[in-house]
Amino acid sequence: MTTPRPQSRTLGDLLDELAATTPQAPALVSGTERYNFAELKARTDAFARALLALGIGRGDRVALLCSNRSEWVVAACAAAKLGAPVAAISTFSSPPELAYALKHSGAKALVMLSRFRDRNFLQALSESRRSAALPDLASVVVLDGEAPPGSFGPAAFLARGNGVEGAALARAQAEVTPEDICFILYTSGSTAAPKGVTLAHGPLLANGFDIGERQHLTAEDRLWLAVPLFWSFGSANAMPAIMTHGGCMVLQEAFEPGTALALIERERCSVYYGMANMARALLEHPDHPGRRLGAMRTGLTIGPPEDVTLTIEALGADELCTVYGSTETYGNCAVTDAHDPLPLRLNTQGQPLPGMTIRTVDPETRTPLPTGEIGELAVRGYTTPGYFRAPELDAQAFDDGWFLTGDLGSIEPDGRVRFRGRLKEMIKTGGANVAPLEVEHVLLQHPDIVQAYVIGVPDRLKGEIVAAAIEMRIGAAADAAAIAAFCRERLASYKVPTRFAFRAAGEFPRTSTGKIHKPGLRQELAADSKS
Repeated sequence: MTTPRPQSRTLGDLLDELAATTPQAPALVSGTERYNFAELKARTDAFARALLALGIGRGDRVALLCSNRSEWVVAACAAAKLGAPVAAISTFSSPPELAYALKHSGAKALVMLSRFRDRNFLQALSESRRSAALPDLASVVVLDGEAPPGSFGPAAFLARGNGVEGAALARAQAEVTPEDICFILYTSGSTAAPKGVTLAHGPLLANGFDIGERQHLTAEDRLWLAVPLFWSFGSANAMPAIMTHGGCMVLQEAFEPGTALALIERERCSVYYGMANMARALLEHPDHPGRRLGAMRTGLTIGPPEDVTLTIEALGADELCTVYGSTETYGNCAVTDAHDPLPLRLNTQGQPLPGMTIRTVDPETRTPLPTGEIGELAVRGYTTPGYFRAPELDAQAFDDGWFLTGDLGSIEPDGRVRFRGRLKEMIKTGGANVAPLEVEHVLLQHPDIVQAYVIGVPDRLKGEIVAAAIEMRIGAAADAAAIAAFCRERLASYKVPTRFAFRAAGEFPRTSTGKIHKPGLRQELAADSKS
């Protein structure tokens, strides 16, 4: 069964198309809330009219600080209908980070929760306003709790829209083009401050549909999503992939494995988006053996073959796909096909998506490299229109229309992409280059190693040495000499780690999205070597 490509080329129009063609189909599950597409459109339109009443129009930025709740989807789609880019803000933000995002985006309105987990967002907003001038921020909408003076609670906010006619919303929506910016997603990188990656409506939907096609999604699919929507994996990948196929999003506000297992079983979720650490937590949870997860079929993940295999084991998602991409490439630019043989899905990141061209170039000269040769991956096609208010970053990131990813990889003879690690993670030891991913792959072949991460740490004689942080299986001996001997049988001598650090699962530094934070790991191991 194939899904026809939607006619809509903006996010707001897509929601209207789904509400017109499949009004009663399930669209969104969030906590105790359940919406079909007609209901989701009605709620979104009411929100959009209220934004219009606040003076939000095409090009005005709306900052969104919210966890995985129905309000995130509603607010994003409402702003999209007005051509107002959504500046998605991480719920992990500190007051200075919140102040930066609000000031940099020039947000005219902020839609927010009062608090989440251990973060008091109202207090953070107050601190942000004291530390940074925010002249553009005219309106604040608090989605939960009591709104402080000068801000709107949900009822007061929506009441503002009662006087706005549907025709006014229709006129505003008709002005939105596929080239208009839908999202500004903040991502950390080599710069001191986060970069605001802009993503336009047309490519967002086109690439999202193609990602869904690789997973063979249909309107019957139900996506489990605990990955934060403020991250591109959620908003620029999962959401457009499932929506363009008319499927249902099942949101989990924050990942907790026991709750996730119950939710996946109850809602018969068939699509998984997540990292290996999430899959491991699900597999090791005491409730896992008793949960019926048979509906789970496909989804997306990243990681070495061992991590992908573990994820398939944990979820039973036999058609799980591996991917390559970045926020700047609308989430993914290469995806394996769900029907590819498992070895291809374990060891490559698939063919480039339609509309995407990927090549490898020499990192220094930017000269294209032959098939099979490792170099920096460069992408052309559906790439960001540019970093928000940062032309200097555009100049650094693009070369004659090609986006320079900063990633190492190769293009195989069959056209498939193989990710080889971050260019800046390349270890130079005694003048020789070592790719951490290659060493990690060998370490993970050891029967007693659960996780392994390789980094370079400073060394006075060699510049850097190869170091490995490892989690051993419970009961296995942490024998560095034996592991080094195992590696020497499979790697050139200069690639074998000369320093090992053994860690428990929870001791690895991670980013807010669950990825290993290698700069933090490098600092830890460098500090260990000095102590």
